[in-house]
Amino acid sequence: MKERAWRSNVLLLTAAVLWGFAFVAQRAGMEHVGPFIFNGVRFAIGSMSLLPLVLIRKHKDASDPPSADAKTVVLGGSLTGLALFIASSLQQIGIVYTTAGKAGFITGLYVIIVPILGLFWSQRSDISTWAGAILATIGLYLLSFKGDFTISPGDLLVLISAFFWAGHVHIIARLSARIGPIRLAFSQFLICSVLSLITAALVEDIAIQSLLKAAVPILYGGLISVGIAFTLQVVGQRDAHPAHAAIILSLETVFAVIGGWLILGETLPLRGLMGCVLMFIGMLISQITGKLIM
Repeated sequence: MKERAWRSNVLLLTAAVLWGFAFVAQRAGMEHVGPFIFNGVRFAIGSMSLLPLVLIRKHKDASDPPSADAKTVVLGGSLTGLALFIASSLQQIGIVYTTAGKAGFITGLYVIIVPILGLFWSQRSDISTWAGAILATIGLYLLSFKGDFTISPGDLLVLISAFFWAGHVHIIARLSARIGPIRLAFSQFLICSVLSLITAALVEDIAIQSLLKAAVPILYGGLISVGIAFTLQVVGQRDAHPAHAAIILSLETVFAVIGGWLILGETLPLRGLMGCVLMFIGMLISQITGKLIM
């Protein structure tokens, strides 16, 4: 079981890396299209990228338990897809009305929200998990937060999205053991895409020329950030404690900074470096527990 736990850690860390670099693609794509059409198209690409695997494994997916019938997959995919749609939409809209630093810090609060929500399901986290989560949150603060903290409408929307991101982590943790990871990932991507495209048709101007200009960021967001990274999350969480998974996944903020430095030429001050160090320390401390090393 120890080997499976460490494999989960590697998968979740890889997802965090891919998500971190996706911030660069998302920043570029949002210069040409709105948040709903961007999410709608990239999640559509992500779901379609998994369709061959869904069809190939339909009759021979040994990882799917017997209870994973069509109804279970549809209900599970709808629930995760709805949580994914709400979280990503609120985050994107909120970023328009707040600073990127505040949005990054507030979103990262799901690291603390995950174990708090777990208390409602009698899911206890040990002292190392709480210590790791607190250190990771402090690291996120040093890395992303700048200026005076005030609850603007944008801040509030991003804060609400953090609760939905935390809820998404818990939902994945509960369903990934009942539904095959590929089918669950495909279902949630498809639902999120449909909801995003419907919303985009109602509130955004959709132009083919704008989509073409954003083609490269959208393709990265669809194939890499969605098709690969979210699938790695679903697979990785099958053998990971939700609170530990949240801490590892929160490292996407670190890799977003690294991506900005490598690709966009952004600089990282000493305060940001200290934040990165604290986040990595938090992740390591959270692993010192018998719950993760099963």
